[in-house]
Amino acid sequence: MSAPLAIQNLSRCWDSLDDLLGGLDAPQWATPSLCPGWTVRDVAIHLAAVEYMLSGEPPGSMTESLPFHKVAEWTNDVEDLDDDGVLARYRQMIAARRTELAAVTDDQLALASATPVGPGTYERFMAIRVFDFWVHEQDIRAPLGLRGHENGQAAEMAIDEIYRSLPYIVGKKVGLPDGMSITIEIDGGVERTMHVAVAGRAGLVDALDDPDVVLRADSTTFALLACGRIDPQGPIDDGRISWTGDAAWGEAAARNLAFTM
Repeated sequence: MSAPLAIQNLSRCWDSLDDLLGGLDAPQWATPSLCPGWTVRDVAIHLAAVEYMLSGEPPGSMTESLPFHKVAEWTNDVEDLDDDGVLARYRQMIAARRTELAAVTDDQLALASATPVGPGTYERFMAIRVFDFWVHEQDIRAPLGLRGHENGQAAEMAIDEIYRSLPYIVGKKVGLPDGMSITIEIDGGVERTMHVAVAGRAGLVDALDDPDVVLRADSTTFALLACGRIDPQGPIDDGRISWTGDAAWGEAAARNLAFTM
C-alpha cells in the first residue's frame, strides 16, 4: 500500500534538498538565503530542528501545543559543527523521521494535532511541512542560481497552502473592495487558475466570468512573493508578474501578496 500523499511529498522534498545540500561548498553554505537573516546553513539547521521537534512525538500527542523548545535544543547542539557535520546530523535526523513516518497508519494521520496554522490533523501538519520544506528549498536555490524542484506533486501541494490563504491575502493584505473580484493565473512549474470574489468578505470561487483584475505570474515567483521572500519591484520590472483589468488594484495585488503562515 502506498504512503499518503503528504508523506510521499515530504519524502520528495527530503530527496531534492538532500541532493542540493550534498553538492554545496563552504561559500555556498554561508550564502544568505531568501529567508531574512538566515544563511543556507541556517535554513538547513532550522528544517532539521523542526523535524527533531516532531521526532518521538506520536500523532495525537500534540493536541494543545507544539514542543518548540526542542527546536532550540537541536539548533544549539549543532551550531558549533562545521558544514559537513551539520549535513551529517541533518541527514541523520531526516533518516529518523523517514523511519517514524513509514510506521504511521492512516488512522494516526487522522488524529487531531496542533499545527502552525491552528488545530488540524497530523496529516494536515505533514502537508504544512511539505510547504515549509519546498519554500525553504527555493530560499536556498534562488540566491545560489541553482533552480530546481519547481514542479511536481510537492510543488503542487505547496501552492495549495497559498491557495487556501488567498481569501486572507486578497481581503486583508491587498484590501480588494466589496463587490470586486480577481483571477490569479500561474504557469511554469505549477499551472493553475484561481479566483477570489469579495462579497461581504473575500472567498474562493470556482470561476469568474468577468474579474476586475487578472494577475499573472510564474508559479515560483508567485510563491516567493506570497511568502514575502522577494521585493515585488523586481518581478514587476522584469515582467515575471503582470496584470490586466483595473490597473490600480492589479498593482496593489502584485505588491501585497505576502502573508505569514
